[in-house]
Amino acid sequence: MTHRSIEELLDARRLAGLETTDGGRILAKVSSPNAKGTAYRSSLVEFDGGRIVPLTRGEASIGAVVAAEDGTTCFTSQRVGEDGEEAEDAQLWALPVRGEARELASRPGGFGGLHLAGSHLVAELEVHSQAADETEHARLMKERTTAKVTAALHSSFPTRYWDHDLGPTHPVLAIAAVPEDLSSAEATPAPGTRATDGTGAGGSAGVSARVSAGGSAGTSTSSDAEGSGSSGGSGGSEDAAHEQVLHFRYVTMPAGRLVEWSVDRTGSRALVAMQDSRGDLLATADLYLLDLIGGQPPRLLREATAEVEFEPGEFSPDGMRVLIGRGRTWTQHASLSSTVEVLDLATGDSVQVWPELDQWVEPIWLDDATLVATSDDQGRGSVWIGGIDDPAPRRLAGGPEQDLAFSSASIAGGAVIAVASGIAVAPHPVRIDPATGAVEELPNPADAVEQVGSLTEITATAEDGTDLRAWLRTPEGDGPHPLVVFAHGGPWGSWNAWTYRWNPNPFVAAGYAVLLPDPAISTGYGQAMIDRGQHELGGAPFTDIVALTDRAVSRDDVDAERTAFAGGSYGGYMANWVAGHTGDRFRCIVTHASLWDTATMGHTTDNAGWERPMREQNARYNPKDSVGDIVAPMLVIHGDRDYRVPIAQGHALWYDLHEFSSTPRDADGRTQHRYLYFPDEGHWIQGRGNAQVWYETFLGFLDTHVRGEDWERPATLG
Repeated sequence: MTHRSIEELLDARRLAGLETTDGGRILAKVSSPNAKGTAYRSSLVEFDGGRIVPLTRGEASIGAVVAAEDGTTCFTSQRVGEDGEEAEDAQLWALPVRGEARELASRPGGFGGLHLAGSHLVAELEVHSQAADETEHARLMKERTTAKVTAALHSSFPTRYWDHDLGPTHPVLAIAAVPEDLSSAEATPAPGTRATDGTGAGGSAGVSARVSAGGSAGTSTSSDAEGSGSSGGSGGSEDAAHEQVLHFRYVTMPAGRLVEWSVDRTGSRALVAMQDSRGDLLATADLYLLDLIGGQPPRLLREATAEVEFEPGEFSPDGMRVLIGRGRTWTQHASLSSTVEVLDLATGDSVQVWPELDQWVEPIWLDDATLVATSDDQGRGSVWIGGIDDPAPRRLAGGPEQDLAFSSASIAGGAVIAVASGIAVAPHPVRIDPATGAVEELPNPADAVEQVGSLTEITATAEDGTDLRAWLRTPEGDGPHPLVVFAHGGPWGSWNAWTYRWNPNPFVAAGYAVLLPDPAISTGYGQAMIDRGQHELGGAPFTDIVALTDRAVSRDDVDAERTAFAGGSYGGYMANWVAGHTGDRFRCIVTHASLWDTATMGHTTDNAGWERPMREQNARYNPKDSVGDIVAPMLVIHGDRDYRVPIAQGHALWYDLHEFSSTPRDADGRTQHRYLYFPDEGHWIQGRGNAQVWYETFLGFLDTHVRGEDWERPATLG
């Protein structure tokens, strides 16, 4: 039952994103295991009334997607070799309503996000730091590869991000003119270069097209397609031009590293957040307006300070205003907070959106005077609607009376399109009527994973009188069931939506009750809930979780004597803190990607916002200082490519558990602790096989220490 529930979860088709147009097109990316069942690939489908029409096929995974109103769909992909590895070069494709997909461009380093506006396609590209155009970029990257140089010279922070190294390229925005008829446009060499012999990359070479059930072409972009065409400057003679349909021109970028961007509906202007370090500021984000087609220099709209950073939101439909995120940074004396403003591009003035709404929102424009936004809300989610001058919006959908959260909202055909999910409901697309708030489920291209057991809500009171709540998943039967407590990460987050990584279902299927508490610093409960725990990471959040756990184990269907605790990232910090402050209350602790020594963490993470605000807290809330009080056996899990919580945290914890913890040894004098190490994973375990081992080892550790059962490690672990 346990293995089947894990495999059903990991093999399920997943909704990986939505793409819409104002005119009403709705597309979805769907992620599923590849043919070998060892990795995930993304494909593309479109909604046609009550039908789901497949647009792409094959083993190549779909990257960025952008849809045109005329039915054309542009997307990026990378060819996959027989070894399952993606090629260095990536391709940009155009799929018309009828006929074959064709390659528009190919480049080493691939493509980031895409935005189609007017007659322009804007793309985020990783570009060699000394390249002025795509021809130079291809040549310089080839020289680097030929010389077998992997080094990067940095002059700013950070040098890596989440699970990948930064450099030697840097992200820029680039723009290409889109021909009126992509299907007949000819491939040409890059401006200023001569043409190559033979067919160019703009033809149908390299594309094996099949007409899908809906009449659109399904494309196979796998590496065994015949006639792969030129590839990112590597084909032909050394000075030969790379022929393609679209040629991207780099936009003049401000100083710093591009981290976020949006484009207006004409494709002529972009709003960008540029992360920079200067003076006493480290990796803070300034906000600029870029002229994409007129050649005007970047215009600084908002400059970050030690207390405030900015991020770009959507342009209004008329292009006169933009939404901007204004974040109060976490400092030694202030908590993180998030508000949104409407900025007038003509005057430079801005006003806060819905100042009386005490929630962190992500708004989009419904029309020039109306906004729609999603937010966490009391362990669930809400969709809000209101005018830009309203002091507060009204709730359009969601809220405490239902068990769903909403995300990825956009507007299509005048309706709100969003992803809906819940603790026990897998993500699926919905349409929301902006007049009535009626939620209509769209055809679901993903799998609705069957849930076992039941979902209930429990409440408790914090030491300071704050009302607390949590979700509790319980197995079938009367119990009492053993309990595992999951602490969420963030710390700014909540248990309000579906997750494939820390999904309760395999644990409930194995007979465990799962408690999902939202303590201090959880989102969806107002700013006061953030403030309660921001400057005492091991204080109010810890006592809140204890209060909710006490409430859970007071139930007749939960076994108070057979409990475990687990968490990842900040939840891993909490697991480490719990291990050093609860003695043998929990029979075991599972800690994933966890902060162990908060002082050294601040100097090694890619997160520039951690070290300074933690300077005073380190003396009071560093889990490492309580290692001598750890009694419960711990399962440490960490990925070597985790740059947010670096692997050194896992290594140090593993050593300290051996050397300093008070956990009793087994009958042979050996440690009861275990270390599950992933050399090729980052902060999250994303590989199909690795994810299964993660669940199996986690559950096996619980069975050993909570139930006293023997566990046979998977053969795949060696």
